[in-house]
Amino acid sequence: MKINFKYILMCLGVASVGLTSCASNKSSKKIVYKKVESKQPTKPVESTQTTIITTPKTEIPNKKDEVFTVKLPEVNREFRAAWVASVANINWPSKKDLTTTQQKDEAIKLLDMLEANNFNAVIFQVRPAADALYKSNFEPWSYFLTGEEGKAPSPYYDPLEFWVEEAHKRGIELHVWLNPYRAHHSSGGPVTSESMVKKSPSNVLRLKNGMYWFDPADKKTQDHVSEVVRDIVSRYDIDGVHFDDYFYPYASYNGGADFPDNSTWNVYKNNGGTLSRADWRRQNVNTIIERIYKEIKAEKPFVKFGISPFGIWKPGYPAGITGSSQYDELYADAKLWLNKGWVDYFSPQLYWPINSTGQSFPKLLEWWKSENTHNRHLWPGLNTVEVKVSDRTTEITNQVKMAGEILQNNVGVIHWSIAGLTKNPSMLSYLKEGPYKAKALVPTMNWIKADLLAKPSLSVNAKTSEVVMNWNDYKMNSKVSKWILYTRYNNDWETSILDKTKTNQTILKHKDGKSLTAVALKAVDRLGNESDYVAQKIN
Repeated sequence: MKINFKYILMCLGVASVGLTSCASNKSSKKIVYKKVESKQPTKPVESTQTTIITTPKTEIPNKKDEVFTVKLPEVNREFRAAWVASVANINWPSKKDLTTTQQKDEAIKLLDMLEANNFNAVIFQVRPAADALYKSNFEPWSYFLTGEEGKAPSPYYDPLEFWVEEAHKRGIELHVWLNPYRAHHSSGGPVTSESMVKKSPSNVLRLKNGMYWFDPADKKTQDHVSEVVRDIVSRYDIDGVHFDDYFYPYASYNGGADFPDNSTWNVYKNNGGTLSRADWRRQNVNTIIERIYKEIKAEKPFVKFGISPFGIWKPGYPAGITGSSQYDELYADAKLWLNKGWVDYFSPQLYWPINSTGQSFPKLLEWWKSENTHNRHLWPGLNTVEVKVSDRTTEITNQVKMAGEILQNNVGVIHWSIAGLTKNPSMLSYLKEGPYKAKALVPTMNWIKADLLAKPSLSVNAKTSEVVMNWNDYKMNSKVSKWILYTRYNNDWETSILDKTKTNQTILKHKDGKSLTAVALKAVDRLGNESDYVAQKIN
């Protein structure tokens, strides 16, 4: 074969040029700096509208191919909630015969009050006594809603759906509050054919005070409670499920007599059960608590599970504490549930004054904190309605502050009940001017897995006297719950928490003798987790 040397030389030349070109391309590759976040941001100082903090400038010039980096302050975090009780028309609806419009107006008024005073959660009772303030296929419409068990609102609406939507519009979490075992309340009107007392008589027991109670030992009870909770979690956009302190009933409900569960107790013994009757009862409750927690997480991992047990586990815990024992009377081993981590938050009802000797608020909170071995959130319940002191407003405000001092991180409380706020204007003003001065995000729950939110897309248009910020619509990312907007005047950062529907903001370039030097934005998911930030320098 004849070799064409000219052709070979020509190919070698082309290859040489190609290699030189590749080397040239590698050496001229542009460098893009990555964002570096501070590990120890300075805690913000509260303000009526925003949070302000002074930090030293740490930034990279805003060149075309570089990311502008800043040191952002920590956002304020605290759980601020109130219970809204429907049983006996304690809070909402205020009467059992209100029209649909009146019910909605009352709900909006309560939620507006919470929003205006920087609350971020509401614990709404939707199942006071084996009944429903929502459309249920398992239990009847509540007597406390329409004055007749099994009767739907007219004109028709779904109260829970309405509360969820209105709460979320205001950036407020909605936790559904259910009583697991109460089958009929003594103020709940006559027991009709619609009642679970009639529909499930084999596992319902009558107490001497006129109430009816599901037998916690009966598997039919356990399955029914599970079914009701799973139904709500699957169908409604709720943020949490909440149980109160009613497990086995207080002895006074049955005239001091023992709970009448001979039938299930005898079955247990005849089948070879070896536990004492008290331990057996506690085991029945433990079983449902663990089951509900795990089933909620299997259905929707982001839905939180909280319990607000009676504030005293046993007398003598800690030393000097006296009073009722939920362990021995309600057969509720609440300490075990906290020790096992079967909750996302725990709210013992610490309804006593700071200076009480037998039931000391700080001593009990410190003790529950010491039992929080899984580092779940500990948000005590406060008796905002009727704590026994001469100056209730000052006492509750001080309890909110003291809870923060004891807990240090991931602080919060729940107020019993919302009536302690609506009927006491001084209480609201003290809280708003004091510990609730600035808005706050709920504390995060790092044991609940969540996907990292995408960093927002931010566009900034600087004009003569103002800057117009625009960012991506939350509808493009359904996981966005709120935005955190940061503005820096000279070296002072201001932090604002904005509703998820907000997609733009106009900011003055000069304020209080200071000039706007930078802006930043983060997205926040429904668990309070923050995205990476995007920032721009303002010249």
